[in-house]
Amino acid sequence: MAEVLKVSRSGFYAYLARPVSDRQRENEILLEKIKKIHQKSKGIYGYPRIADDLKDQAGEAPAPSKNRVYRLMREAGIKAKTVKKYKATTNSNHDLPVAENLLNREFTADKPNQKWVSDITYVWTDEGGLYLAGVMDLCGRTIVGFSMANHMRKSLVINALNQAIGRTKAGEGLLVHSDRGVQYASHAYQEVLKKNGFKCSMSRRGNCWDNAPMESFWGKLKQEWLYGNRFRTRDEAKAAIFEYIEIFYNRRRKHSSNNYKVPMNFMKAA
Repeated sequence: MAEVLKVSRSGFYAYLARPVSDRQRENEILLEKIKKIHQKSKGIYGYPRIADDLKDQAGEAPAPSKNRVYRLMREAGIKAKTVKKYKATTNSNHDLPVAENLLNREFTADKPNQKWVSDITYVWTDEGGLYLAGVMDLCGRTIVGFSMANHMRKSLVINALNQAIGRTKAGEGLLVHSDRGVQYASHAYQEVLKKNGFKCSMSRRGNCWDNAPMESFWGKLKQEWLYGNRFRTRDEAKAAIFEYIEIFYNRRRKHSSNNYKVPMNFMKAA
């Protein structure tokens, strides 16, 4: 080995006998903590969220910097999963009335039940497509309602909306934004909004950026949790989606827009 490294034999053995420095020992312990947090998040967390978790664990003690966490992760080859973009599924080619874009990309809310965004996506299974409608409160980016079915008829989005209403007891004046798909423009869906005194807002035609928070959430769900899995049945996919939304995303996953606070905790604090 000394010949391969082109160093003297005595120098090589002296290196092996040299005691490990305190800094190196600290880095080894820190790296083990990083690995545990990364594994617990199923590979989702990158260095900012891991550094924030370490800060929580440290309490009053000094916490490692983000740069240090980044360096150790890079050296160990530990990476976060990346989010891909997914295509919209709703059909906006219809003759139903559409609402003005009242939200206008103002994706912040000081309190719960001020602004909701909603959308539809799908997951493929061996039994066919599973369609998912979601409703997000922009205060904390919490998913307050969702519905799953083997179709994407208007009842899918109505069920998600009704679940959100039942959970939050939202009152008059709430702004509910969606794209201009036929499900959201339907008379039945609009009647639910009207009955509850909600204001309807819709994206401009073909503009996914007008509903960016929901588009971003679908990307997280699929890339972080569903990508690489083969679901034999819709029920298997439903179970995985329920686990991500109710157990991980809402209650455990730190969100960058919340200053790395968990969505539900952020919303409760607000």
